[in-house]
Amino acid sequence: MRIAVTGSIATDHLMSFPGRFADQLVADQLHTVSLSFLVDTLDVRRGGVGPNICFGMGVLGLSPILVGAAGEDFADYRAWLDRHGVDTASVHISEVKHTARFVCTTDADHNQIASFYTGAMSEARQIELQPVAERAGGLDLVLISADDPEAMVRHTEECRSRGIPFAADPSQQLARMDGEDIRLLIGGAEYLFTNEYEAALIETKTGWTAEQILSKVGTRVTTLGAQGVRIDREGEEPVVVGCPEEDQKADPTGVGDAFRAGFLSGLSWNLSLERAAQVGCMLATLVIETVGTQEYELRRGHFMERFAKAYGHEAAGEIAPHLS
Repeated sequence: MRIAVTGSIATDHLMSFPGRFADQLVADQLHTVSLSFLVDTLDVRRGGVGPNICFGMGVLGLSPILVGAAGEDFADYRAWLDRHGVDTASVHISEVKHTARFVCTTDADHNQIASFYTGAMSEARQIELQPVAERAGGLDLVLISADDPEAMVRHTEECRSRGIPFAADPSQQLARMDGEDIRLLIGGAEYLFTNEYEAALIETKTGWTAEQILSKVGTRVTTLGAQGVRIDREGEEPVVVGCPEEDQKADPTGVGDAFRAGFLSGLSWNLSLERAAQVGCMLATLVIETVGTQEYELRRGHFMERFAKAYGHEAAGEIAPHLS
């Protein structure tokens, strides 16, 4: 399958302050705060929903097409993604803005002060999908994940008008979208990805019941945290897949992106929905055991051993031919 992934492209700048923010705040001077914190560490990580998903598909042996907007400072990030199998030729490069950036300082009590600079991400709304499809020789699926909200709506409308199958993955952008926009995003989607809270939020904002949503999307994929994932299709019994046992919980950031990467890879391999969800859950487990969204390694033997332990040797035998 030729799969394009639209989504935010960003870098995370994470710092740690050894003291407590609260100790630096003067109650009767909060109206004129002026503070600077001397931090001990700076960790710069690659991020953004689009690259996170594409990276996971790349390490599984696919060549997903990343569609999004970045700044001229994207060169090193591009090289990293290219090296891990991601097609970055359709990334729009802004001439005036930097790549989106998340800057966060965490104190000793795990309180955080953060800022998010959207930067070049706002130019994603300028991207047309038709040239991407022409360059790729056609697209079998476009995953429309969290990005500039106008870009998400535009990509969805273009897919719908051109007859390109798409999957809706609105995630954190649901908070700033109204019911009308959400209905536009998910109506006619081949797949709808959410977690449990997002699923409930969609129903609340759109006014649609769970049954009505199922009538408007092909497959509803709901992640359940530590309990795994549930897949619903109209007129069929739900498919529920549990998570493999974790070696440790290092960092949950990017776990949902990794699941989507594994699931889409399974679809590309023509596996059943159950098998695709199992691949997604296994990849998500590797991410939660690693600090950073793209810092994990996929070692085939290790992956297959853990997959077989979690889901059985028959299931492992079905995915083994697809892993390089």
